[in-house]
Amino acid sequence: MRLQSPYPNPPSINSEEPINAFNALFNRPVQKEWKDFTLHVDAVTGKDLSYSGFKDRLQDAITVLGSPVESGGLGLGGAPEVAEDGTVNGEVREMVGLMSENSSVCCAIAKIRSVLIVDKDYVLLMNALLATATPYALIAFYATPFELRHALKLIRVTRLFVQAKLLPVVLPVAREAGISPDRIYLIDHGSGHRTLPDMIADVQKHEMPRVDVRLVRKNTLAYLVFSSGTTGLPKAAMMTHGNVYASITQLATMQTSLANPPPPPASPPVILAFLPMHHAYGLAAYCQRAFIARATWVIMGRWNPVDAVRLIEKYKVTQLPLVPSMMHQLINLDHPNLKEAMGSIRSAVAGAAYASDELQAKFKERVSSNLVFAVGFGMTELVCAAMQQPASGLCLKPDSRPLPDTKGEGSVGILTAGIEAKVLREDGSEAGVDEPGELYLKGPLVCAGYWENPAANAETFAVDSEGRWMRTGDMFRGNNDGVLFYADRKKDTLKISGSQVSPVEIENALLAHPKKLVGDVAVAGVAGQDGEKVPRAWVVLSAEGKRIGPTRTIEELNGWHKEALSRYKWLRGGFQVLDELPKSETGKTLRRKLVEDYERDVKAKAKL
Repeated sequence: MRLQSPYPNPPSINSEEPINAFNALFNRPVQKEWKDFTLHVDAVTGKDLSYSGFKDRLQDAITVLGSPVESGGLGLGGAPEVAEDGTVNGEVREMVGLMSENSSVCCAIAKIRSVLIVDKDYVLLMNALLATATPYALIAFYATPFELRHALKLIRVTRLFVQAKLLPVVLPVAREAGISPDRIYLIDHGSGHRTLPDMIADVQKHEMPRVDVRLVRKNTLAYLVFSSGTTGLPKAAMMTHGNVYASITQLATMQTSLANPPPPPASPPVILAFLPMHHAYGLAAYCQRAFIARATWVIMGRWNPVDAVRLIEKYKVTQLPLVPSMMHQLINLDHPNLKEAMGSIRSAVAGAAYASDELQAKFKERVSSNLVFAVGFGMTELVCAAMQQPASGLCLKPDSRPLPDTKGEGSVGILTAGIEAKVLREDGSEAGVDEPGELYLKGPLVCAGYWENPAANAETFAVDSEGRWMRTGDMFRGNNDGVLFYADRKKDTLKISGSQVSPVEIENALLAHPKKLVGDVAVAGVAGQDGEKVPRAWVVLSAEGKRIGPTRTIEELNGWHKEALSRYKWLRGGFQVLDELPKSETGKTLRRKLVEDYERDVKAKAKL
């Protein structure tokens, strides 16, 4: 099955056209008409920063990064270009690693502009590197020494900008990687290393000549973002200036193509920012698309549900980007007046993992029945979402054709502008309407490939007469209206007695128990007695499940799922009750860890 986006295609970029994605983010004509507004609020200190203050400081950061060393700068730049097959052309002169919790330049600005008290400069730094055409890599702030060692070795980092409190982890590994201490800088304040705030202060003090945005071509490497590593060691996806530029023009195209766009808000919406900025979802939402329209972002260093509710109430947050695991935590939070505390929320969008209709309904019931909820679909390999559910009732120019109805169990919406898709059977033939198959995507949002990983590039990307396609590894089905429905992650799908079994289908059945006994659940295949993989469920009890106890809950779930599902889908691997499911920082359930822990326990018991 082939699917096209109902939106018009965004303007294409010629391969020789001089661009820099920074200009799409910060130098659009409409931004000159904006009244100044509060851009960022630091969740810990309460300090805020205006948009104009951010732009001024951003220009100073560009100057210190891009100026020659003899002029007091770092002399950065020289990003290479990436070929269509994912190979990097030319020498990689610099690769800057960034490692910090979420942060912005929330600061107190005195009347004399050079006096600033700055917390951390993460959002500013990555955009300044973009402007100077310096490739950078986003490294998880919670990386262990083993994970950091792999990252530094893989991408051959030449310099590091880190948060001061991460130095005990970073310094020994950086020493092993041959990164000298004078090439390790602090994003915030500290001693023993040059700090970005001090460097920017020097620009202001010495009135250094400002550095212009450097123009490059669309296939120039912008940054690396690591995959979640659910299938092995993390891979580094290469995002180009063309990718980032396309994500901005795509959104503008979708907005201007509407015949009946929603009226602009009377004041900038307030959005809680807690997803990690080193991850594709947080990066796109907070560090790139955050500058599409006027909005105030309350920035949390890391997620904590109790703090999140307090901040929502304090700052009257109106929008909430979410992942399913965080939805579960908020639903089950012991809070006496959650609806009242979160009453300012008007809309929420879920990504990173699939949020079922059941979960959405629970969230709306617990938070606000008037909440407008939507889901989207993206991947690390996409600079932003390839699918999303538009608001109901929207129509397209010129004939006011309505966008498709995207509601329904499993729906992740329609393709965004410029994206094409096909759904293929296992034998490579096209699936029919409403028939599940593996999803392939094509368009300017798809990354240039994996950094120095030809095997992964060959497995994931394929070029044919129609262009370059990416295999998502996800199972979807599409209907006649072009709406896509999530079926399962292909690698998680089990084959039992010749029939495919979807863990997501079993999870949804357990969540649908009429007594609402389950707060969270994961299903995965474990080794059965005959060597065949059989499904096993790990469940977190809801309040009602805890009330009746784990033994009775399992009895109820066992009977319920056998009534709801065909025999070959039954949980022959059994049940296990956990206090919580292991999750990645972005909210994905770590099924592999559950299986490994279970199989380790089985082996240990077998030795007794």
